[in-house]
Amino acid sequence: MSKAAKIAVKPLSNAKHEAVLQAYISDPQRVGYKAYLVVYPSSSEAAAKSGFSRLLTKANVKTRLAHLESRVTEKVVELAAVTTEQVLEELAKIGFANMLDYSRVNEDGDPIIDLSELSRNQAAAIQQISIEEFTDGKQPPDKLLEPQAKGGALRRRKGRAVRKTTFKLYDKRAALVDIGRHLGMFVDKVEHSGKVDLVPIINVNGRRTSG
Repeated sequence: MSKAAKIAVKPLSNAKHEAVLQAYISDPQRVGYKAYLVVYPSSSEAAAKSGFSRLLTKANVKTRLAHLESRVTEKVVELAAVTTEQVLEELAKIGFANMLDYSRVNEDGDPIIDLSELSRNQAAAIQQISIEEFTDGKQPPDKLLEPQAKGGALRRRKGRAVRKTTFKLYDKRAALVDIGRHLGMFVDKVEHSGKVDLVPIINVNGRRTSG
């Protein structure tokens, strides 16, 4: 690290000048005179513009500002990388989910929903779980007749109690396509008709190539 770079790491000896730079870096719009007014609030707008311009003519101030801006850029890149990684992880949970992770077959051979051993990652792929209870119009086969106190029996009018479970995962194909796009596995092929197709880009060695 050069001598100038080592100096730039440390705050300016003039606390007010350092405060102006910090205010400038913290402002998303990076308006110099506004940063100057934060530290020198009694200045007019014209004086603030002139004062900030004069400040940037100082070599140590320019070096310090360049250092602060590089730190901000590094932080933005770092946050963007983390965000991309997190998004891909969430897409992978959806794209590689399997219905066998959420169901099993009972003794009668009927599939039933079983979430007893569901992991947090598997749960991330679930879009909807809803349970609906109602009575349908069909008569239970073993309870068609209801005995009466004075003998005989009457046909039951009450239908069967039904419990309906709706279970749905997020769109696997859409998640896999998004992952493939990010990895460069697909390119968009646009025809004159306006139709867009996904074209896989693969060579004989299994490496991706540019389309």
